Amino acid sequence: MKNAFLVTALLGLATATQAQRTAFEPGKVWPDNHGTHLNAHGAGVLFDKGRYYLFGEHKIAGPKGNSAQVGVHCYSSKDLYNWQDEGIALAVAPAGSGSEIEQGCILERPKVVYNKLTHKYVMWFHLELKGQGYAAARTAVAVSDRATGPFRYVRSYRPGAGQWPLGFQDEWKQPVPGEAALKWWTPEWRTAVAAGLFVRRDFAKGQMARDMTIFVDDDGKAYHVHSSEDNLTLHLAELTADYQDFTGRWSTIAPAGHNEAPALCKRGGKYYLLTSGCTGWAPNAARSFVASSIWGPWRQLENPATGADADSTYHSQSTYILPVAGKPDAFLFMADRWTPKNPIDGGYIWLPLSFEGDQPRLRWADRWSLGVFDQPRPKATAAQ
Repeated sequence: MKNAFLVTALLGLATATQAQRTAFEPGKVWPDNHGTHLNAHGAGVLFDKGRYYLFGEHKIAGPKGNSAQVGVHCYSSKDLYNWQDEGIALAVAPAGSGSEIEQGCILERPKVVYNKLTHKYVMWFHLELKGQGYAAARTAVAVSDRATGPFRYVRSYRPGAGQWPLGFQDEWKQPVPGEAALKWWTPEWRTAVAAGLFVRRDFAKGQMARDMTIFVDDDGKAYHVHSSEDNLTLHLAELTADYQDFTGRWSTIAPAGHNEAPALCKRGGKYYLLTSGCTGWAPNAARSFVASSIWGPWRQLENPATGADADSTYHSQSTYILPVAGKPDAFLFMADRWTPKNPIDGGYIWLPLSFEGDQPRLRWADRWSLGVFDQPRPKATAAQ
């Protein structure tokens, strides 16, 4: 009995000691309150009632872990360093159930926002139906009465069915003879993509939606940003007032630019978008964009990463930009280091996002704390 008491006491002491992190250490093992590496990949963060909630893909060991075997994992924190395991917020349905989110589907990049009108927590994620690879290209929504869940699956969408994007010219609504045979990546092909080649192709059934994020603006309107047109073009679509459907207003960003992994923030009245290129699981150089209106036009800037390994975004891929609560114009860049052969080992790269004029900047740090945001920083300039 004494030995059992001693073991329990030591375990409790280890857990308490584990919970005393005071800084971020990008790329290193990040233990939760149980001492287990965080299992929340492709994540987003919700700040609600003084607490942060982290939602991400729950991975398992081995290649099978690249599909959804468990669901969306949730953690909570008061300081962003130390995370408490809150369990599975959205569980996949049993194999063979016929559900769109049954075990073995692909469920990626979950993002949760709170709706002040309905008092519901709304989760969006990229969904690929089981056994179809990446052919479905859908986005899906689930809701909950509590931040930690359980979330109830609602449905999936192909956005924009039967709706043209904003600014789409009348002459673009009819196919051009021979355009489907154009060789990819040629100037003629890029011109055809910008003039709606793939938008027309998917007009009736809805546009593809893969890598995605959700952004809630200052006025409470929410937007869904996703990689579409075979990952060639980003689409930005306005959500309904309850955040569970699309209004039908949408626009394209960087046609044929081949962007994915979108992450969005707002500073000084301007909108900033960080993305990656499309190189599968392999990392690449990040891209950045700025716009004075969320509907564009979006102007492409430089690779935001600097220093060694900037050409691979420090061996990672963007997933979210988190505004730090209580610190004006302070943003935290969140990214993943994917390990597809053993997905559960995937790491996390969280770095402070700074700005040089309109240019977002990332600089590597082996260890850093939120105190960096207390240092003097350039002031944001209002959108013109």
